Formats: sequence, structure tokens, C-alpha cells
Amino acid sequence: MAYFVDRVDAGKRLASAMTDVKGRNAVVLAIPRGGVVVGYQIAIALRLPLDVIIAHKIGAPGNPELAIGAVAEDGSIFLDSKLAAYTGADESFIQQESEDQKTEIQRRLKTYRQNQALSLLGKEVIIVDDGIATGATVKAALVSAKNRGAKTVTIAVPVGPPSTIEELKKQGADRVVCLYTPEWFQAIGQFYSNFDQTSDEEVITLLKQSRQRSGGKQSEAVRV
Repeated sequence: MAYFVDRVDAGKRLASAMTDVKGRNAVVLAIPRGGVVVGYQIAIALRLPLDVIIAHKIGAPGNPELAIGAVAEDGSIFLDSKLAAYTGADESFIQQESEDQKTEIQRRLKTYRQNQALSLLGKEVIIVDDGIATGATVKAALVSAKNRGAKTVTIAVPVGPPSTIEELKKQGADRVVCLYTPEWFQAIGQFYSNFDQTSDEEVITLLKQSRQRSGGKQSEAVRV
């Protein structure tokens, strides 16, 4: 049974669960593509700046759909070392896969960000996605935000399995906000009535609207 109407509904409901952040020195970092729709609603409701944070999974040898880890835009890597060893992913394989993913990440950043990134130094960072399954990309994003000087990092997602939510807390998240943690979990889309794919054009539009809402520029943006 669907728990959310769509990503807009999920974002509004997440924002309602985080009203204590309103007015704080915080920023919203959304994982494209679907996470940007959710994050935009949070940014509007809590009057916070919005940016993207991109992390791509590192697939296992011979099975690219199986995530053994993920790499973020600044090169930060989360790796499930036990799973990597089990699948035969050695250091050389992981390095090559990471480099390949970083190339694609940089391409997408140029598309979305227009060469500006929010400074995270001393900020309360809220990392948002439209849901979590294994959590590999969110974990890499968490490492990246910490490395970029975030004061605290909150993970905010509409839905995720209980085991992954607990892992995020152990990985160093200062706070995890998850509205629904079903024991039976197959795919994120099963919990939405409408889970249509989000386009690059929609992501670009939402980020542009966020910048305009902030007076045409994001607070403390830095050139990249």
C-alpha cells in the first residue's frame, strides 16, 4: 500500500517533522534526481537554501547493480569492505570504478549547479533523498558533508528499511528523520502512488527557483 502520494507530499510531510530547524544556520542538500523534489519542499517550508549533493554507487565486479559502496562529488568514498571482499572487488577495481563515477558526477554537477556550491563550513546540513534502500549513496554523501566542514549532518528521507536507518546512525549521522520504516521493503517506489522519474529539466528548474527565492543567489555560495 502506498504511503505517500508523490515526492511533493513526502517533502511537505518531512518538513512538518523538522520545524525545529527553521531559522537555523542550515542548508538542504538533495540527492538528484528525485531527492531534489523532496528537498525543495523542505527548503521552502523551512526557509533554507537548497543545493545538490551527488554520489554514485560503486557496483560489484560483474554485477554493477549490486552496490559495494559509493563515491561523492569531492571524492569521498563509502565502502562496504566485507561485501567488496566477498565480490572480489580489489583496490584496483575500486579505484577505477570510483574514477569513472567521478567523471559522470562532474558532468551532472555542471548541468545542475551552474558552477556554484553552497559552503558547508559550520552549517547544519540536511541531506535529502526520496527514499533509502541500501543507503550506499547517502552514506557517501554523509562522509562528503562532514569532510566539507558541516557542523552537523541530518539525513531526511520519507522511507527506508529499519536496518539501513540504524546503519546511518552508526555511520555518524547526527540525526536521522525517516517517516516510515517498513520491515517488508522491496523498492522505494512501492510506497508512492506516483513515482514517475524526475527529469534533469525539473531538477534545474527547482534549483533555479530556489536561487530566485533566495534573492537570486545562494547564501555564501562558492565558485567551483
